[in-house]
Amino acid sequence: MATTSQPDGQLPHVDIKPLLSRLWPLGHPKPVTADEIAEAISYFFTNQVSDAQASSLLIAMHFTGLDRHADVLQKTAAAMLKAAAQVDTSQLHSVVSQRSRKEGSYNGGLCDIVGTGGDSHNTFNISTTASILASSLLFIAKHGNKASTSKSGSADLLANMEPLSPKISRICPDTIAPLYAKTNYAFLFAPVFHPGMRYVAPIRRQLPWRTVFNLLGPLANPTDLPSPSGDSLLEARMIGVARKDIGPVFADALRLAGARKALVVCGDEELDEISIAGDTLCWRIAPDDQTGEPSVEHFRLHPRDFGLPSHPLSEVSPGKEPAENAAILARILKGEMADDDPILHFVLINTAALFVVSGICEADTSDLGHGDDGVVITERGPGGGRWKEGVRRARWAIKSGEALRQWEAFVEVTNSFSE
Repeated sequence: MATTSQPDGQLPHVDIKPLLSRLWPLGHPKPVTADEIAEAISYFFTNQVSDAQASSLLIAMHFTGLDRHADVLQKTAAAMLKAAAQVDTSQLHSVVSQRSRKEGSYNGGLCDIVGTGGDSHNTFNISTTASILASSLLFIAKHGNKASTSKSGSADLLANMEPLSPKISRICPDTIAPLYAKTNYAFLFAPVFHPGMRYVAPIRRQLPWRTVFNLLGPLANPTDLPSPSGDSLLEARMIGVARKDIGPVFADALRLAGARKALVVCGDEELDEISIAGDTLCWRIAPDDQTGEPSVEHFRLHPRDFGLPSHPLSEVSPGKEPAENAAILARILKGEMADDDPILHFVLINTAALFVVSGICEADTSDLGHGDDGVVITERGPGGGRWKEGVRRARWAIKSGEALRQWEAFVEVTNSFSE
């Protein structure tokens, strides 16, 4: 790719026209590689590609389907992470290691639960609520943003919490370790950790189609970085996708990136969560029992696998504004929602799944503290997961008040950080 000089203080302009000419029409004798696409997109984050050429690349990728190739997603997500605000991995690893609570096959690392969005179902903020419940037992690095295609994005929900909302824009590479010193929960606000996306946002708004950037966010958690031991700081993650055909692509992209614990899910209704209404398609990445190398297993889950009934999506899709959803979240955290409420069941199965993926449900004993009966549910379901044990732990997170305690500590610490 050619560069041209710019005024002092500005990075040189990068001309990607030669790359574009090989993308379309199809059948070029020298096909564009995933590495070349990732390199071209890396210049988006430094504002070195013209808007015309940047939009041309996004459009060409969309209509050729290259933005839905596993190697392209993996390489491009890696470029996005390289351009992100850099976290001090040694400091973060030190804090997490000192406070971590290892159990089962969970090693005390960071975990995330996130969806691609775009499923048009306008359900309650399931993954965000599940992430808070899961912080009762896991270190959570919840990557999120404001709403793009729904009424209430994860950041919008948190901003409307009463009586005091967390200051998510104050969580940055300099404050993330001090935050984890006091709480198991962190919300990583995408605009803070991916500042280069400000150059991409105006281009995306001008296009009528979803682009590769609608898929990259869940693959670009800013804590997905090597720890001093070599393993990723991000130990486990669950990603919901809004299209069934994207599920295996995401699973393969995660495997190519070196993920060892992950679950990609898509509800049968093209829902980017584990569905409370019926079947969910799942692709789980876990180390092979024989070789120890990560492999992908495909199976289906149903609410009955969690020991819970199914409910129509209409009962869990209130389509409410962020303030109304925040009130629902507060009721859940305070244990004020009925045990058989459909929204609670929806939250419980998704929280349970993250617990299973983390490995914490593999423990054969249980000593969680106040409210824990100590009776582990060892029954295994599809994919070999202890899904009902996950629900038992998710219910404990609420009834013990531990999820609420972690949330309140998160709010207090973020409000103590200076602007």
